[in-house]
Amino acid sequence: MGDLSDRPIPTARRGVRLSGTRLRSLPVWLAPTVVTLVLTLAGLDAAQPWRDELATWSAATRGVPALLRLAGTIDAATGPYYLLMHAWVAVAGDSVAALRLPSALAMAAAAGMTAVLGQRLAGARVGALAGLLFAVLPGTSRYGQEARPYALATALAVLSTLLLVDALRRHGWGRWAGYAAATLALGLTHLIALTLLAAHALVVLTRTDRTVGPPPPSAGTATADPAVDRAPTNHRNPDRTGVGRLGQLRSWLLALVPVALVLTPLFVLARSQRSRQLDWVDTARLGDLATLPGGLAQSAVVGGMLAALAALGAGLLGRRGLLPLAAVLLPVLLLFAAGLAVPLWVPRYLVFVVPFGCLLAGAAVAAPRLPAALGVLALVGLLGLPDQVALRRTHEWPRTTTVDYRSAARIVADGQRPGDAVVYSPRDSWLFLDLGLRYHLRGQVPRDVLATEDQDRRGDLWAVECARPAECLAGTDRVWLVVAGRRADPLAAVPGAKGDALRAGFTVTQVWPRPGLTIALLTR
Repeated sequence: MGDLSDRPIPTARRGVRLSGTRLRSLPVWLAPTVVTLVLTLAGLDAAQPWRDELATWSAATRGVPALLRLAGTIDAATGPYYLLMHAWVAVAGDSVAALRLPSALAMAAAAGMTAVLGQRLAGARVGALAGLLFAVLPGTSRYGQEARPYALATALAVLSTLLLVDALRRHGWGRWAGYAAATLALGLTHLIALTLLAAHALVVLTRTDRTVGPPPPSAGTATADPAVDRAPTNHRNPDRTGVGRLGQLRSWLLALVPVALVLTPLFVLARSQRSRQLDWVDTARLGDLATLPGGLAQSAVVGGMLAALAALGAGLLGRRGLLPLAAVLLPVLLLFAAGLAVPLWVPRYLVFVVPFGCLLAGAAVAAPRLPAALGVLALVGLLGLPDQVALRRTHEWPRTTTVDYRSAARIVADGQRPGDAVVYSPRDSWLFLDLGLRYHLRGQVPRDVLATEDQDRRGDLWAVECARPAECLAGTDRVWLVVAGRRADPLAAVPGAKGDALRAGFTVTQVWPRPGLTIALLTR
């Protein structure tokens, strides 16, 4: 009958085997990148810009001198991101989709690099599943569809860590220079993300082949000898990069010198602005740690599932899980400890740790056979589906607290006449009622009758209003009043001299209550 190995492989089986080979030959980053990009681009402009995005639009559409004034007054920490968006808006415009596209691209890059980092530390299967898990999280779409720096910081956090791993595996000043550049960009984008350096320090100090993976074999050489792979590294016995642990520590510290030189002035300036920038933040409480996974994942059930999988994956990875575990725990604990004394605890500031949590969870998902692993991914996607739908309606949290700037602008646009004026109450709140109306009405917004110094000239996010409202309102016959909250009597809700002047000179003609605000037409 002859040897079975001599028989030709049936055509169908050969096709399946060739197909599997082609799939395995695809780059590990491809599927996570594509899936993330598809999900973040779906409904990219469905939710209207919320107040933080309005601040981005306001800053990005100013001239560079005005942007620098803004950074010197209140928003130094976000200033570099605003400069980047200023250049982007000059090319792509300021539509909702254009403002959010950089974040969508950054999240797609973060997913792909998460897969590559997972491949470096634990193999291609863990990396691919970690990247796909990151892709289907509602939080990935949420911050990938927001014109704020968190998505960019997330991508840079993974890039910086990936470059650190490469530099530790194969020493070279070019690699350390790349690491320094990525870390500097991370700090310029999001100062709090530099807490990630605590995890980097831990890995550099405890570096072995089991924490960052063995260096890849050089081209044209055989696979590294297993005995060499197991050889311990210390300051006396240099590793296969030819540099001992002290040498690597020295290289790492030198790479951080330019980072410190550039970012220290920015940190000092941002610290002086904290009382204005974060006056809405409370000090941290122990219960905040319990709600953090749900806040980062933008879904309580998905966040809880991700945390459980990450804990299981950390146990399965052992020493290989030190880097991603430290990259999750240390930034969280450092920010929480600081937040106990200083109002700093804002969950979205920690979005950059999510890829590392997904890397740990990816190890747990990769443990069973592939069909079961894909089933877990599908389950995470299905559990997060309601939140995926909700975040495309509004970016506010909770979802019931949306502020409908678009509807307010439509009412004013449909009813305004030449000579109309507009008044906002409150003017100095984080709701940015004036920016919301300006964004949607563009050049058709009524005259801001009480504004004596606008945001651009003042170098701030809020305009200065007239000290004598009654005098500034003289000669105006119709006023559009925009008030925060749903008010049955919006005129009565305006406090102080501004309210007295409006009530003395005007009556309410019509009221339009809308989610998060109320519009009223006042006539003299």
